Amino acid sequence: MFLASAFIAAALAAFIILALWYPAAAIFGACAALIGAIATWLLLPQKDYIQAEEQAVPLSTKEIAPLTKAYEALSPGALLNVTMNSMREGMLMVDESMMVVSSNRAARDIFKSVEGLWSARRLTEVTRNPFVHQAFGVALKHGERAEVKVEVNGEGERRTFDLRVAPLSSRGYGEQALALGIFFDITRLERLERVRQEFLSNVSHELRTPLTAILAFIETLEEGAIDDPEANRRMLSVIRKNAARMHNLIDDILELSAIEAGTVTVEPAPVRLFSVVEDVIATLNSNAQSGKVTLHNEVAQDAIVHAEGRRLEQMITNLIDNAVKFNRDGGSVHISHEAFAERDRIHVRDSGEGIPSEHLPRIFERFYRVDRARSRAIGGTGLGLAIVKHLARAHGGEVTVQSKLGTGTTFTIELPKAATRTVFSF
Repeated sequence: MFLASAFIAAALAAFIILALWYPAAAIFGACAALIGAIATWLLLPQKDYIQAEEQAVPLSTKEIAPLTKAYEALSPGALLNVTMNSMREGMLMVDESMMVVSSNRAARDIFKSVEGLWSARRLTEVTRNPFVHQAFGVALKHGERAEVKVEVNGEGERRTFDLRVAPLSSRGYGEQALALGIFFDITRLERLERVRQEFLSNVSHELRTPLTAILAFIETLEEGAIDDPEANRRMLSVIRKNAARMHNLIDDILELSAIEAGTVTVEPAPVRLFSVVEDVIATLNSNAQSGKVTLHNEVAQDAIVHAEGRRLEQMITNLIDNAVKFNRDGGSVHISHEAFAERDRIHVRDSGEGIPSEHLPRIFERFYRVDRARSRAIGGTGLGLAIVKHLARAHGGEVTVQSKLGTGTTFTIELPKAATRTVFSF
């Protein structure tokens, strides 16, 4: 008991000290110390345990009574079993012959293909991953810690683990070598890292294109084209267009970042949907006329939805703007509304070419485009639909899409009837 308490105290000390500099290290340090306590308790011979108990400070009868009752209700072995099986990290203990000595429930969930009892099984029966065997081999043969990244094919998904293996003292196991491996699930961290890398790559690409055009025209002007009134006006117009594109992109990035950071507070209230749609149509009508696209407000004049007016206008603007940009010449956009008992649905339907079915699952991702060249040519940032998705969820609703090639696309915003104040969290 004394050694286990010492390990737990060390864990707490490690957590407090390391948290000041490196929180992740503090967590791993605390986990390692706790595991050390568990392993020590498991492997400590009974005579050493008795000696440690005899050296403890005597307690009064009043103090001993509740402890004795608790001890009788739950034995140390049962307590250890509960502790190990409640851990989120998978734990495997392997001896020098690569036989599994002990495991917890999380480890058995990782390797679900193994049926029956795990005790006295070879590690090769649990997994044939060479990196797992290599890590345990280093700990057992050389007495050194090992750390590897392991990928495991689960049920329908690939999970990634940070496996950390450490050698153990084994006085209670005939002086044979033991190794303890902990599987830390880093699947979500890996996925977030991929998203971050894709985001940085996309932002860099989106900014590089207009910047390249701006620099090229500036160099042309510097080389003498500035003295040609007709040429310099055309070039300045292109520079202005690309600068506006970068400005819109940065505005959308800041807007999306604020929403995902949870700093956007949505306060729904009764809003006249017909008036909001009319305002959006008035704003976008010139763009629609240039593409010979007609806009139809089919919302009833007395239709009421519960939303924050400015955010609702932003969502509808993004959807109608996309419907105009990706429509065909002489096409149309219809905005309609359906009221149900608990939810309202706002439909934005266009007569464009439609979206191929393989693109629909990813259509709301940041920077995702079905036709990249066309989207950039018409000035899209690739963030509009992502903003609509997050704002709809901030209202407690959702946005969906239905499309058929050659017929058109319909985006639907669903909003709850109840007017509740919502703080969005990503």
